[in-house]
Amino acid sequence: MAQLSTTKLKPNEMLLNMGPQHPSTHGVCRLVLKVDGEKALEVEPVIGYLHRGMEKLAENRTYIQFLPLTDRLDYVAPLGNNQVYVQAIEELMEIEVPERADYIRVIMLELQRIASHLLFISSFGADVGAWTVLMYGFRERERLLDLLEMTTGGRMVYSYIWPGGVRYDLADGFVEKCRKEMEDLPKYLEDYKKYFYSNEIFLKRCEGVGILKKEDAVNMGVTGANLRACGLAHDVRKDDPYSIYDQLDFKVITEKGGDTLARFNMRLREIYESINIVNQALDALPKGDFRAKIPKILKPPFGEVYSRTEAPRGELSMYLVSDGESKSPFRLKIRSPSFCNLSAFPATARGAILADVVANFASIDIVLGDVDR
Repeated sequence: MAQLSTTKLKPNEMLLNMGPQHPSTHGVCRLVLKVDGEKALEVEPVIGYLHRGMEKLAENRTYIQFLPLTDRLDYVAPLGNNQVYVQAIEELMEIEVPERADYIRVIMLELQRIASHLLFISSFGADVGAWTVLMYGFRERERLLDLLEMTTGGRMVYSYIWPGGVRYDLADGFVEKCRKEMEDLPKYLEDYKKYFYSNEIFLKRCEGVGILKKEDAVNMGVTGANLRACGLAHDVRKDDPYSIYDQLDFKVITEKGGDTLARFNMRLREIYESINIVNQALDALPKGDFRAKIPKILKPPFGEVYSRTEAPRGELSMYLVSDGESKSPFRLKIRSPSFCNLSAFPATARGAILADVVANFASIDIVLGDVDR
């Protein structure tokens, strides 16, 4: 039961439920709002509708058997979930990943980041009434899913990043097709800019709405584009590089203001930087093995490791403990960015009108599989 449901209401106040089955909650999230007319006095997210006990499931499966379940965490960007989990295993077992595999991983991770941001732009457009861009965003995203499918065989869940490398080498024709898509995508993004930034209604619904201050964002554990929209240049790919990110030249995008428009701008601008990373990785892609030789049954030595990555929604981390004897993790703890980002939402939505609550909520870009686990 939501805490707000037990509060006493004044004669002009009422409780309003948004969700858990509501398009603007982006999944099975329930927002309980205490409202006075069109003004939201308080907002409380209610989660748990999608909880599956992933961390406990890991203890009852082998290290490899749990890998496909990581796809089901942030199911909009599953490759990032693969990466952080596999990275932890490799550190525990001191597995050396072939250079070609690292380049392939980065290419796939950045393609996934672009696809995720395109889905954000599409759904955000629908939330603020810009329905045309919903079709535009899905059109470009489909092309990227075609690329991912060429090599992984999947369009939504992949289990592609594997301990020691990747499951398959790049498909024939992948490099050429990927270069073509990276060349064409900026042209479509310019159309998005014209569509959004010349739309007075869009700008009025986003500018100055849902402001999150830098200090508050840090104190509440906000990461990713939501944090960088406040002006703080924190990106795990730069601050604690993994894979081959330290060998690539890219910028950490930031915005000022910390409002809904800044969070939207972040995702749009980050797509350009991901295109830059993919092009660099394609140019420097080495030959060689795509996967190291590892035992069929993994039994990491006794120890613990904390692995973190920069997922499309922020800092995604896993704390993995091995007892040194079992073929299953002794303990797994997941630090999901969507959960922490959602916790900051009530503070930014308090006192807003209902229409602003919708735009603000859409701008934090949560995925409920990533929240509930």
